[in-house]
Amino acid sequence: MRLRLTPQDGAFFALLTTSAGHLVEGAELLTRMLSADRTQRVRLAERLHEVEHEADESARAFLSRLNKTFVTPFDRDDMYSLASGIDDCMDAIDEAGDLMVLYKVGVLPTGVGELVGVLRRCAELTAQAMPRLRSTTDLREYWVEVDRLEHVADRAYRRLVAELFDEETDPIKVIKLKGVLDALEEAADSFERLANSVETIALKES
Repeated sequence: MRLRLTPQDGAFFALLTTSAGHLVEGAELLTRMLSADRTQRVRLAERLHEVEHEADESARAFLSRLNKTFVTPFDRDDMYSLASGIDDCMDAIDEAGDLMVLYKVGVLPTGVGELVGVLRRCAELTAQAMPRLRSTTDLREYWVEVDRLEHVADRAYRRLVAELFDEETDPIKVIKLKGVLDALEEAADSFERLANSVETIALKES
């Protein structure tokens, strides 16, 4: 293993782990929203907003520490990418939940569960990966699996959009449902971009 010449500030890794934990809770809330009635969805979306705000606080704490630290564990730009990547994932999850409520979409197509399941698994993998950044070991399986899951999400998204255009005759409903699907697909893309950032760091530190 290459000798490290930079300090391993445990607070950075703890904050990243906390931030990734918000992703897990957010994805779980989104999963519960799929089968919830309209009233329950509103309550779940409100909690999802709270989780998003908590994630923002974690990101601010991370960036504040980063801005005050002269020598950082990794390249400073890479650390910014980690924080912004987690934030992008959380924002997309929150947006999807918000649109379900704002658009009053009712029952979602069955295949949406597959797409949300991908996000939930990506969130779990991300939360497991963040503590391992301290040593940058045993991370390859994480980014490879997230990349695979993103391809699964892409296929599910394209299939759902095709079915929506083929089966739904109400143009307003098409617009609403596609808005939700777009947010879910963006969340999957965000998880892949975050995994790419982790890969970049791991390769630099190897």
